[in-house]
Amino acid sequence: MQTVSSYGVELCKQNIPIRQTLEIYRSAVSYLTEIYGQIWEELAGISESKRCFNAAEHLIHTTKRNQARFDFDIHYPKMPFYLRRAAIRHALGSVSSYESRLELWERTGEKDGKPRLVYGNHAMPVFYRDVMYRESAEGKEEACLKLYDGHDWKWFRVRLKHTDMEYLRKNWSGKKASAPTLEKRHHKYFLRFSYTEEVTLSQTPVKEQVICSVDLGINTDAVCTIMQADGTILGRKFIKFLSDKDRMYRTLGRIRRFQREHGSAQSQGTWAYTKRLNSELGRKTAEAIVNYAEENQADVIVFEYLEMEGKISGKKKQKLHLWRKRDIQKRCGHQAHRKGMRISRICAWNTSRLAYDGSGMVLRDPKNHSLCTFATGKRYHCDLSASYNIGARYFIRELLKPLPATERSLLEAEVPSVKRRTSCVYADLRELSSKMSSLKVS
Repeated sequence: MQTVSSYGVELCKQNIPIRQTLEIYRSAVSYLTEIYGQIWEELAGISESKRCFNAAEHLIHTTKRNQARFDFDIHYPKMPFYLRRAAIRHALGSVSSYESRLELWERTGEKDGKPRLVYGNHAMPVFYRDVMYRESAEGKEEACLKLYDGHDWKWFRVRLKHTDMEYLRKNWSGKKASAPTLEKRHHKYFLRFSYTEEVTLSQTPVKEQVICSVDLGINTDAVCTIMQADGTILGRKFIKFLSDKDRMYRTLGRIRRFQREHGSAQSQGTWAYTKRLNSELGRKTAEAIVNYAEENQADVIVFEYLEMEGKISGKKKQKLHLWRKRDIQKRCGHQAHRKGMRISRICAWNTSRLAYDGSGMVLRDPKNHSLCTFATGKRYHCDLSASYNIGARYFIRELLKPLPATERSLLEAEVPSVKRRTSCVYADLRELSSKMSSLKVS
């Protein structure tokens, strides 16, 4: 399979006309969007996408046939042709999306929420190699960009941030990058490079697999368990970034105190800083999970399928809103695929509520929510028990799924608890593995 990774390299502050280039590009996209919106019926009749693009490009040039109709070349002279074509594609995509949304809105018969044609307010130019972008000599932390200085398109030498270039040299040396795209974040400009890799995912049979089952939590960032198909536990790890969480919670307390005194209108800057801290916490958690799985040569990383819908209430409302569970799983999936590991998800029902030893429901500690008490009186870490159950449910599903109906029915008769996947626990996997060995199920 193919994986696509990207990295943004910051442009150091210099006297280069980045803003003028961005303004003229967005102006061109807006101009083209307005044109194609007027003649969309003519373009929509062309079925082949390449022919449609060629027709759209010919229409904007000043010729004897359409001289009185369009004058793109007069408004935007000497615009590099690759940049012009990128603007055309962006405009065609905007109009096509608008027409589709409008048709859907008319079909539903709603009276409000009518779609609007969005112009080039957020369009960002692509610096195509040799035409718009040139790399400097190896070892130099700079590049050449073709920019618009208000009068003409000229080449400008730009300096790139040292730490970003060190990261690219360390992790992506020798791999070809795509044409960089201009990006603006936090009042800074970046060149975002994309890298495409061909990776081969693990093809290990289920009975020989080693998995890393992960329980994502709020108090403990993640609990990882390395498990084999027979239920053997090879390793456990508690992932906690306490200093990062403390820093984030201090800023949240500062926001609460400020809002009590001054209201919420002037706290946007602190909120933005808190969100960046939370994003960094998610990145660190995902990296720690994948690194631990790689250290133990895991074939699959198993998560819960966490789908939280509806209104969140209670004293932990803010913590749940800041819980970046989907972002962590997405980042883990991308990093794991690059290393040849697979990602799987299981049903999250009762993984934390049921004890891993099969003794039934657990009782959470009201003071320390990470601990629980089993029905047998045993005290245990609730998230660790949940990670056992997550790994067990994955193996129970993968072991039973390929079996013929007769063998599966025989095993379900021997271990009735595996019939209902939402109540399976680690003890059921141990029993199922024992029965499969005794019955010699292939």
